[in-house]
Amino acid sequence: MVVAVDGPAASGKSTVSRLVAEALNFLHVDTGSMYRAFTWKVLDAGLDPKDTAAVLDLMKRVRFECDFVPNAQGLRQVRNLFDGVDPGPAIRTPRVEQSVSVIAAIPPVREWMVARQRELAKQGDLVVEGRDIGTVVFPGTPFKFYLDASPEIRAQRRAADQSGAGVREVGQAMAERDRRDSSRAVAPLKVADDAVRIDTSDHEAQGVADVVLKHIRSRYLARK
Repeated sequence: MVVAVDGPAASGKSTVSRLVAEALNFLHVDTGSMYRAFTWKVLDAGLDPKDTAAVLDLMKRVRFECDFVPNAQGLRQVRNLFDGVDPGPAIRTPRVEQSVSVIAAIPPVREWMVARQRELAKQGDLVVEGRDIGTVVFPGTPFKFYLDASPEIRAQRRAADQSGAGVREVGQAMAERDRRDSSRAVAPLKVADDAVRIDTSDHEAQGVADVVLKHIRSRYLARK
């Protein structure tokens, strides 16, 4: 069973996905962290993210492994190892943030990642968050959700996560990221036709998670 949670940055999908996974005792997969981890590897290797040939050459040579490790609350979350190294918090740095959408737009990289993401479903029931989960990675799941919030709220949330960052500058960077993600040729950010849309602007994460869980249980019982 796969629960797909899509949405743009700072829409609340990460927190909500973790809460839903905890409630259902499912594995949690943050696909954005997978792209970020590979972007970190590209930068760590001294490559230019815009040098597609060099990026693809690294992709063919690198050893990419995924496993699940429990966090402090016992939630089992995906961990990404490149040549045996877990980049950890380094994937959240501004340097990676500025380059990840460039890496994620390369078609062979997306195909490589999607194949890995689908393989994870063999390990158990999943709550998977990202930007193309309901449309590309797991289009057959009946449990699809698209979270969004106003640009102002999203900018405020992301600025709060980045110490010293200005809301205006963060908002501009996010708008550019949204533009790139929505306009890329392969697997653009969009709402699946059968996804439940939830505006998280004025709601706490737990309240949104409760709405998602209610829909999941209703649909699951209907399918049974």
